Amino acid sequence: MAVNNFIPTIWAARLLQNLQKAQVFAGLCNRDYEGDIRNEGDTVKIGGIGAVTVSPYTKNSTTLNWQTLADASQTLLIDQAKYFAFKVDDVDQAQTRPKLMDEAMREAAYAISDVIDQYIAGLHGSAAAANKIGADGASAKVIGYGTSDIDPYKQLVDMGVKLTEANVPQEGRWVVLPPWYEGMLRKSGTFAANPAGVTGEAMVNGFIGRVAGFDIYVSNNVTNDGQATPTYRVMYGVRQAISLAVQKQPTMEAIRLQDSFADGVRGLLLFGAKVMRPSALGVLYAKVGS
Repeated sequence: MAVNNFIPTIWAARLLQNLQKAQVFAGLCNRDYEGDIRNEGDTVKIGGIGAVTVSPYTKNSTTLNWQTLADASQTLLIDQAKYFAFKVDDVDQAQTRPKLMDEAMREAAYAISDVIDQYIAGLHGSAAAANKIGADGASAKVIGYGTSDIDPYKQLVDMGVKLTEANVPQEGRWVVLPPWYEGMLRKSGTFAANPAGVTGEAMVNGFIGRVAGFDIYVSNNVTNDGQATPTYRVMYGVRQAISLAVQKQPTMEAIRLQDSFADGVRGLLLFGAKVMRPSALGVLYAKVGS
């Protein structure tokens, strides 16, 4: 296979398309600030202003005090760089078999998207303290149907209350559950009584329905504390809580390997993510009950 036949712009487009289909947590982030990312260490400046003060007014007597708006800008650092590199042996003639190369690129895309999802899931600690329900270990909430367990639907209601108390909009609320919590919710009967249409692309992105004011997603990337009886960190919030910026044009290269009869394909993707509105993000620390 001649390296001259490699078309990097086409392959890069396929990679980005597959990334969008594979992600769960990343799909729930604010993507408005991606801009033009070229190098690791680039920053995305996100403008903002502080609160506006409202004061009492009396006709013909009040002297206006002009407020200087505070700068509430934040910086999103592009500090994550992930790569893949694989080789294609000459005997495979991959460039003349597009389906084989498409599959290889699809696998690479899913691998990178999984890393991005895991990174975002790991931002749970940045949620506002008031929106954290329980804690790792003995303080975790036990979800199940035993006499001392918490009903999975009722816990969703409590999460919604936390967001409402933090003045978070009702629209667009989401929660990402581990598979065992999804099973508990389905068995409760409440999920079946409040169905939402789930077809096509929604299933690919982990969406399973809408319950208790939340769009419900399921993912194996929900983090846990790694103990024998693990505590899972169930994240919930709205899209404005987390900002994600991903390089729009990943670096894609094909090279001839010197130590084998094969061509190498490698790709590099830069990204960064940050909790911009901690009050719009919450965490339920949950364990499996009976």
